[in-house]
Amino acid sequence: MQMPQIRLDSQPARIGIQTTNARTETKQPKADLSIQQPEADLMIQTIPSKLTIDQTEAWADMDLKHISRRIEEAAQQGRKDWLEGITRRVQQGEELMKIENGGNPIAQHAKTNSVNPVKEFNIGFIPSAGSVKINFEPAKVNIDVKPNKPIIEATPNKPIVDYYPGKVDISLIQRNELNIDFINIDIKA
Repeated sequence: MQMPQIRLDSQPARIGIQTTNARTETKQPKADLSIQQPEADLMIQTIPSKLTIDQTEAWADMDLKHISRRIEEAAQQGRKDWLEGITRRVQQGEELMKIENGGNPIAQHAKTNSVNPVKEFNIGFIPSAGSVKINFEPAKVNIDVKPNKPIIEATPNKPIVDYYPGKVDISLIQRNELNIDFINIDIKA
C-alpha cells in the first residue's frame, strides 16, 4: 500500500553581521609658553678709598719749609725779637737813668749787646718721629639689587578629539527556503 507523505525541507535564513568598532583619536597639543626673565636692576655706588699723607712737619724738621710758612715764622720771630729789643732797651734805659746807684752800666750794656748766643745744631736732615701724618679712609661700596620677576605667558591648547563612530552592516547571506515534496511511501502491512 502506498501512503502519501509530505516531506518538508527547510533552510533557515542566515544573516551576516559585520561591525566596525567605534574609535577615538585624541591629540593634546603642547601649551604655547613664553617665558621672559628681565635682568635684575643692579646699582653699585663706590666711594673710593682716600689716603692722605701729610709730610709738612717732616719737611719742616729738615728745614725744607714752604715759603708761606717761612714768612709766617719770620714774622713771628721778628715780632718776638722786636718785643725783646724794646724790653732790653727799656731795661737798659732804666739802668742808665739810675747810673748814680753805682756799677758800670755802659760797659755792661756793650758786653751784653756784642755777644751773640751760642747756637746749637743737631743733624738737620732726619725728621722727628711721628712728623709724617697718615690718614686712610677705606673705600665704601653700596650694592643695591632689585630682582625682576619672570614674565610667564601660558596659553593652553584644547585637546583635538576625533571620533569615528562604529558601524554595523547587516546583510542576508542566505535566504530562507521551504521545500515541500509529496512523496508516496510503500508501506507493507
